[in-house]
Amino acid sequence: METKEFEFKGFKISGFIVLFLILALIAADVVIISNAVSGPRPDLVIGLTLPLSFLLLIFLSIGLVKLEPNEARALVFFGKYCGTFRENGFWYLNPLLSKKRVSLRARNFDAEAIKVNDKSGNPIMIGLVLVWRVKDVYKSLFEIDSQTMSTQGSLSSTMKAFESFVKVQADAALRQVAGNYNYDENSNPNENDVTLRSGAEEINDELTRTLNERLSIAGIEAIEARINYLAYAPEIAAVMLRRQQADAIIAAREKIVEGAVSMVKMALDQLKNEGVVELDEERKAAMVSNLLVVLCSEDNAQPVVNAGSLYN
Repeated sequence: METKEFEFKGFKISGFIVLFLILALIAADVVIISNAVSGPRPDLVIGLTLPLSFLLLIFLSIGLVKLEPNEARALVFFGKYCGTFRENGFWYLNPLLSKKRVSLRARNFDAEAIKVNDKSGNPIMIGLVLVWRVKDVYKSLFEIDSQTMSTQGSLSSTMKAFESFVKVQADAALRQVAGNYNYDENSNPNENDVTLRSGAEEINDELTRTLNERLSIAGIEAIEARINYLAYAPEIAAVMLRRQQADAIIAAREKIVEGAVSMVKMALDQLKNEGVVELDEERKAAMVSNLLVVLCSEDNAQPVVNAGSLYN
């Protein structure tokens, strides 16, 4: 049966009250020892007072807990989970409780770019940045296992264990999501499909949802996940760059030819409508050819003056 997280409802008092008792006990020990020195049996009084006072001071001190905003303590009594303590301030709890400290603050995780295959099988490099935090203290401490987890409540070692878990799951989620999409429209047979380059918001939302599904077992919440690096893998980057350049050249040529044909048609229509010259089909074809060469050529055209007749 799964144990769910719940708030601690056990004994607690203000830590300042216990701190006052500790100071009062120390002062009482000083007075007792001072009076015992001048008494008949100082060794007996001191021998009984000091050990008892020392044990009592230890018992009172280990129950003191300071809790800052967005922090929590998971309380365990000899292996039994007693709840999560979240009240900020200075408190005194049962000294026999084990108090495991957990930070609930948001943290950034910048994943290094990894090599994955997109939907078409092209190798690409992709990385993400993730904002995460602990949502369920019980699950985060007791549902995952790590050798770096500290049993003494060390916050740094505990958070390192969480970071290690988040890293592994982030890599797995990134591979899963990236494999469902093509890199760009050039490798996409269906132009209506979302690609990694064009569908940033949709892919980021799916990545966040996938991460939450994977991290929920550890009581961790992915607040936001975004792709921060996207490129072709080095072994195909040069080939893909040439392909993109070729696509750009073809698109530019199509635009140039489209404009040239429109200009030639306009020139022929104006010559005919204004009666400037009458051209047969052969001369029209020659004129169209010459105009297309002039308009579509990358170099400047060299004019040739015809000093003869139209047909010479």
